[in-house]
Amino acid sequence: MSDGRESTPHHASPRRLGAALLGLLHGHVELFGIELQEQKSRTLSLLLFAGFALIFGLLLLVGLSTLLLILFWDSYRLAAIIGLCLLYVVATAYCAVRLRAAVADESSPFSATLEELARDRERLLP
Repeated sequence: MSDGRESTPHHASPRRLGAALLGLLHGHVELFGIELQEQKSRTLSLLLFAGFALIFGLLLLVGLSTLLLILFWDSYRLAAIIGLCLLYVVATAYCAVRLRAAVADESSPFSATLEELARDRERLLP
């Protein structure tokens, strides 16, 4: 005797699979949102401190350069100016090389989400 009870498990299995997939998707979207918020906060903080460091560094550089030029104005004016220019060229080149290396070496900002997706794929595939 076959009543409707035997077909129920066959219909419930795709529903459970769909619910499990939706649960996994929900978890990944939630993790992605959390990581996005963290990345946004981190980026804003980095930009703020980088801006302040740049402003104060430039003020210090102008002040020290002016002091150096005042000290050597009477005797070695031209040498002091050339020396400062050479120092600025070397410092600019060094910073440019370091910046290029930092941009090229950036890791993925959503690594936890990508790792979780890889683990789920390994668990789901035979």
